Amino acid sequence: MNPNSNGAPQNNRRPQGRPYRGHRPLDTRVKHASTLSGSAPLPGSSSASRPGSTFSHSPRSAQQNRSVRPFRGNRPTSNATRAGQQGEVRRTDGVGGAKATGGKRRRGRTGERMRKSMTQPPLHHRMAETDPKLPVIPPLPSADAIRVIPIAGVEEIGRNMIVVETADDIVVFDAGLQFVSEESNAPGVNYILPNTKYLEDRVHKIRALVVTHGHLDHTGGIPFIMERIGNPPIYTQYLTSLMIAKRQEEFPHLPTIDMHVVKEGESFTVGKMTIKTFPVTHSIPDAMGVSVITKFGNIVITGDIKLAHVDGKPLEDEVAAWGSVGKDKNVLMVADSTNAEREGFSAPEANVHANIEEIVRNATGRLIIGTFASQFERLINVILSCERMGKKIVTEGRSIKVNIEIAQLAGLLTVQKGTIISSTEIDNYPADRVVILSTGAQGEEFAALMRIATGKHKSIRLTERDTVVFSSSVVPGNEISVQKLKDNIYRTGAKVIHYRTANAVHSTGHGNIGELIWIQQQVRPKFFMPVHGHHSMLRCHANAAVENGFPKANIVIPDNGTILDITGENTFIVQKEKAPSEDIFVDGFSVGAKQEVVIRDRQSLANDGMFVIIATVNVKTGRLRKSPDIISRGFVYLRESQQLLSEARILIKRTVEKHTENMNPLNLDYVKDELTETVSAFLMQKTNKTPMVIPVLIGI
Repeated sequence: MNPNSNGAPQNNRRPQGRPYRGHRPLDTRVKHASTLSGSAPLPGSSSASRPGSTFSHSPRSAQQNRSVRPFRGNRPTSNATRAGQQGEVRRTDGVGGAKATGGKRRRGRTGERMRKSMTQPPLHHRMAETDPKLPVIPPLPSADAIRVIPIAGVEEIGRNMIVVETADDIVVFDAGLQFVSEESNAPGVNYILPNTKYLEDRVHKIRALVVTHGHLDHTGGIPFIMERIGNPPIYTQYLTSLMIAKRQEEFPHLPTIDMHVVKEGESFTVGKMTIKTFPVTHSIPDAMGVSVITKFGNIVITGDIKLAHVDGKPLEDEVAAWGSVGKDKNVLMVADSTNAEREGFSAPEANVHANIEEIVRNATGRLIIGTFASQFERLINVILSCERMGKKIVTEGRSIKVNIEIAQLAGLLTVQKGTIISSTEIDNYPADRVVILSTGAQGEEFAALMRIATGKHKSIRLTERDTVVFSSSVVPGNEISVQKLKDNIYRTGAKVIHYRTANAVHSTGHGNIGELIWIQQQVRPKFFMPVHGHHSMLRCHANAAVENGFPKANIVIPDNGTILDITGENTFIVQKEKAPSEDIFVDGFSVGAKQEVVIRDRQSLANDGMFVIIATVNVKTGRLRKSPDIISRGFVYLRESQQLLSEARILIKRTVEKHTENMNPLNLDYVKDELTETVSAFLMQKTNKTPMVIPVLIGI
């Protein structure tokens, strides 16, 4: 590696295949994370200058800085530099959490578009009440027993959370969210969170939240659940801490986060529980696994993992890291299963970098690369490649812009002045000297890549000389939207490259079954619990372990909320009762359990629309004073349904006057119920639809 003056690597080809991990800031005044009783502000800033977070860092000696693994970048070592970079990032909108909206924005008096505020008002928490009819969760079977609960993330992809509990302490590992899909059957809901009822009932025992890496399926729930679980301190690595703190800026009303930054290989103690960290390879830097030290042996939680390898042979870094974990006495391994259904080994990220670099070099027109904004290493590689080739970078998409700034703040990337230009400057450069990094490769309607493909982008129009690279796989459920996106691009005549048409331009962040079994054999646990994935993925992981000699009786395939109690070095109990695991919804600014009535009404409105009846009733005679008004939305086109409306008005008049005859005083609530049933049956008979019928009767 030939580091530049700021410590960022000039050579983006990383034969070791490991992610950038970077050096920590040198500051011996800051207490070690394992001995902190409180929290210290980030050097070079005050806790007040970074809303929603305070930091404590682990010191690193100069000798440690010289001996770290290659190709991992340097953290800023100057307080002034750090403070300036932090100020720059604070001025950028936060990471994630924003919903794309269509339509025209409001304009101010000057005609300028009014920017939507990225800060959120206080959240309304609907706390779950204890249901006496539900089975009571048994206490720990003994004072020495260790309880492990996958609260969520084992019957789905996303909203990962694992709880480790002893007689005195609870530590929570990860707090992710899940994005709402059609299968979620939850219209209008923003996100789905892990159920925290078990933790809320034991909030006095919670000592820490440990976050393994910065992806939203492991961090996205933090702003929404921290108040519910008592705002425990957060322990994580440097880049992840920056991503968490950045997102917290969108929620200024929340209490300040007590952030403790650790580095891979460190140990720290919370309560009476000691936790040791170790490096893992994933699709984002600063990913780590953890080992919880207990009297029966270590509980190894891998986080999301894959291997850096060459033709199925793990690199020396991997052998050393996992071999070190395997030297310990490990009683339980809790391991990622996302790609357990795929045979062999996944494509190394180093291959993807080499292939994309070749595409960048050979591009004869503009090159648009659509990828996930969280692919830090890939974004860094493209930027460094463009700098070497004298090409310009255009960033399209808020999350990519924010993550590039976070990478700069974290010391993972130093961008030369003039490398990144705005989209309005594209025409100032030859087409083959422009590379566009864009979000929206999943076909999101309002994302940058879709706007470019449909000709709605204000500065970028695709031509036959352009090439679009989909450097991402298709997330399940997005197949139709991605196909529409590709169709729109092909209509422009541009060339399309994706992971099925060329050498690897995307690599998963999760290991295939060959990698997972190799890792398990290095760790050598007594018991094994597959997590992170649908049940089929967990089952495939377990089956592969058995086929490779692991005892079937020592495997626990969990559901969300499964309670595993380790009672000895060779014994465990799977409790019949489960921790609460029902979905928790973020619905606007409300956080709580699913409200069946609300969701059912939304489904009805989405499917069949609404039919509103407004009628005035003479309170003396019970007769209608005039023909009722009818408002319909999403049901039928009124201009083409005049006959239906005429019949409906006659039926409404007849029904109201029939049920008010000889009624004194008038009971309009009773009449509304009868009117709803009668009109609903009529509309079903005439249209085979069941719109929501809403009668409004006004007594005059």
